[in-house]
Amino acid sequence: MSFLSTDYFPPFDRLTPELALREIPELIAETDRQITALEQHCEPTWNGLVAARTKCVRQLGYAWGLVSHLHGVCNSPAWREAVETLQPQIVMAFLRIGQSVPLYEALRTLRDTPATWDALPEGKRRVVEAQLRDARDAGVALKDDARVRFIEIQTRLSELGTRFSNNTLDAGKAFSLLLTTPEEVAGLPPNVLGLCAHAARAQGHEEATAEKGPWAVTLEIPIYQPFLKFSERRDLREKLYRARATRATAGELDNTPHLREILELRREMASLLGFPNYAELCLDSRMADTPAEVFSLIDQIGGPALTKARKELDSLQAFAAENGCTGPLEPWDISYWSRRQIEALFGFSSETLRPYFQFPAVLKGLFSFASNLFGITIVPADGLAPVWHPDVRLFRVLDPAGETQAYFYLDPYSRPESKNGGAWMDNFRTREVREDGTVILPLALLCCNQSPPSDGRPSLMTLGEVDTLFHEFGHALQCMLTRIDFPEASGINNIEWDAVELASQFMENWCLQPFLLRALSKHVETGETIPDDLIRRVRASATYGEGQATARQLSFALMDMALHTPEPGAPLPDPWTVEAAAEKRFRLTRPIDGEHMLNTFTHIFSGGYAAGYYSYMWADILAHDAFGAFEEAGLDNPDAIRAVGRRYAGTILACGGARAPADVFHDFRGRAPSPEALLRHKGLLS
Repeated sequence: MSFLSTDYFPPFDRLTPELALREIPELIAETDRQITALEQHCEPTWNGLVAARTKCVRQLGYAWGLVSHLHGVCNSPAWREAVETLQPQIVMAFLRIGQSVPLYEALRTLRDTPATWDALPEGKRRVVEAQLRDARDAGVALKDDARVRFIEIQTRLSELGTRFSNNTLDAGKAFSLLLTTPEEVAGLPPNVLGLCAHAARAQGHEEATAEKGPWAVTLEIPIYQPFLKFSERRDLREKLYRARATRATAGELDNTPHLREILELRREMASLLGFPNYAELCLDSRMADTPAEVFSLIDQIGGPALTKARKELDSLQAFAAENGCTGPLEPWDISYWSRRQIEALFGFSSETLRPYFQFPAVLKGLFSFASNLFGITIVPADGLAPVWHPDVRLFRVLDPAGETQAYFYLDPYSRPESKNGGAWMDNFRTREVREDGTVILPLALLCCNQSPPSDGRPSLMTLGEVDTLFHEFGHALQCMLTRIDFPEASGINNIEWDAVELASQFMENWCLQPFLLRALSKHVETGETIPDDLIRRVRASATYGEGQATARQLSFALMDMALHTPEPGAPLPDPWTVEAAAEKRFRLTRPIDGEHMLNTFTHIFSGGYAAGYYSYMWADILAHDAFGAFEEAGLDNPDAIRAVGRRYAGTILACGGARAPADVFHDFRGRAPSPEALLRHKGLLS
């Protein structure tokens, strides 16, 4: 029995799709029995109701989390079949709990009984209020046909989300461009040639080498992005761009019918629950109160971003024309000419920096920085427990007293054949102190998709990949350094969705600080740290392209919110019309025929960010303002930074979801958040 194991570390060496198909139904049945017993005998108290409910669902939630994780990092036909088979059962199981009238009524009794309610601390009252809201949003008040239809919708949405994600992954894997001549790879750096040769060998071209080829150019980000940035062949850049931009838009892998059905079902679900649209339903549990508040945020940041973006593009167009580019810049030209303009303006490129950032050195520097800022120590724990792939590392986190505070897995490298793209953080365990005094420590996981080791060298990282690692580590810190003892609000649990990116985006602010760049760097050939002159030039380029990058993010946030705010009773807006309107406002290069970003927008169609993509910008305001506290203390003052870091750890990282995010931020900053720091850091202030 593996998914039923109660051991702290998951037995990844024994977890298989076949085992999931056998054991998950057993867990569902056992959970149902426990919930039924609780419904018959629950007491409207914290221990008798809330903690008891958590105990009932703990093992099933943990086991299904393992299944979902392995489906994402070890994707295979067997895992897909297992998830597709089990998912409807899981949806039904958790809906049954969410729609439990006896548990809902007991929660109401707990809240409405002053003697019991007033004795609860703030964090536990927040949990009860959230569970009451979640029960309402899960359809607890629905009757008869409406309840049946709600369950049908939830089941179908779960199925469609998985299919959307799989199609996106498969559409990316389906494309490969085999290049055989030096002219076709002109401009590509050696490490990119190595990755392309590795991809060619994986496709059966055993003779492939970085020097002589052949080279397989794929849509895998560690290959795709540098190809667009460095390839001198405009025709091949165009071919690659078109392939990625039109993924999952036609044929068997077309996501168009899935995204349309998802939007229709979400609207119907919101209507069943009494909301005018799906966005209002989602914002019921977030810091932002209404869609109007989100649209106002987009307007507030959008004006300065567009002003800067237009200036940036005009400058880039002029630079490209001066250097031989004919006609207007196309989407496949932006990365290439931006790289060349950065080289001209600042005297370096991303490849100039890459040899300085060996993954082992970056990791060592990150851990040392976290130790100085937060008082923790991170040590390897490889071999202590099984892992799901040989590349995965396990680490132990020690508190200032030297006691184990948490563990985390790190899965750093791209595996396009079996691992979802992007980067993410999750947790298998959250901090909990049980009734018998047993302390359950957090167990987090970080997944990235950076360039893997190649040709005997360690992974050499771009600054963007360093930034991503810091981002995900920030999420993990909030999971691991929590001081809340009840799992319903420890770590990231019960934190409003639009505040949960604060801790991750905060960490990104440190990546260009000179002292940290030195600590992270160790040249792969010379062992030298990054020189001061190069640091100066990198920092001088910090706001290059920020107008266009911010406009791009706002475009995504706008189309997401517009898709989920149709007028009641009006026809659902055509998704591609919404996409086109958002791009017309914020995109400065013309999209190609057949390009539909929505068809691979997994964040909102299979990743939990529906009507919430704005959260990145919302939380970025919080993150930049939080970093402002360190600037005010003096970034060249180690003692002051350390003091503010301890305060940050004791508030933002420690409080979990036991306090409202606005209150936690005020505890740290002494005031409400302001967008001024974000606008300043991105160079958007006029």
